Amino acid sequence: MKPSPFPLERIENRILLVRGQKVLLDADLAALYGVTTKRFNEQVRRNVDRFPADFMFQITNQELAILRSQIATSSSDPHRDTWGGRRYLPQAFTEHGAIMAATLLNSPRATEVSVYVVRAFVRLRELLASNKQLARRLDQHEKKLATHDQAISGLVNTIRELMAPPEPPRKRRIGFVQDD
Repeated sequence: MKPSPFPLERIENRILLVRGQKVLLDADLAALYGVTTKRFNEQVRRNVDRFPADFMFQITNQELAILRSQIATSSSDPHRDTWGGRRYLPQAFTEHGAIMAATLLNSPRATEVSVYVVRAFVRLRELLASNKQLARRLDQHEKKLATHDQAISGLVNTIRELMAPPEPPRKRRIGFVQDD
């Protein structure tokens, strides 16, 4: 296997969570595939029937504002459009949409990079699954600790009762005692 033209971490860092889905933005895919965002979006528009809603969707103004605050885009970012900003809201591509986009571009680089994009998505999915397993195990241990805490508390109370000095036995009074 030959080395990746892009480290997987670089691709993984571009994957965002939008509407509960892991996506890559059009500008990021265009940069990965070695084309301009304009050219990339032209190809997508010409083949829009290949991109159902679960492959691609347009980011809303509100989502874009949230993304900008999270990723702090700037004009010095080489993967973003730098001349006057964007005129249109970006498109978000799911894993399947990113692969479909690579088939549209039909270049050796797009084909090669699409393999690494898929690997990045798969790696993130595996990390997410391992985090869920870890969370489940922590919950189980927490429940065990709660029952252990109750048991330890009971033992401590019993020990305290045993440590308390016993009440002296009541001595009978000498002589005749009349009860009222």
